[in-house]
Amino acid sequence: MKATQIRELTFNQLDKKLAKAKQDLFNLRFQLSISKLKNTAKIKEIKREIARIMTVKYEKEREVINEK
Repeated sequence: MKATQIRELTFNQLDKKLAKAKQDLFNLRFQLSISKLKNTAKIKEIKREIARIMTVKYEKEREVINEK
């Protein structure tokens, strides 16, 4: 998911997306540990998605603070 698509989401949607991405990362790491993971690049993709979501979430929080 691109940052422009993530910026269109609300806080609640961002929280849900972040929780799902973290769960996916956990599952991928578990699969890696038991040697069932074929595409190890997927871990890097999920980590970047988590970083994007957290960045957009931080930006939105800063906007709310600056409006006050």
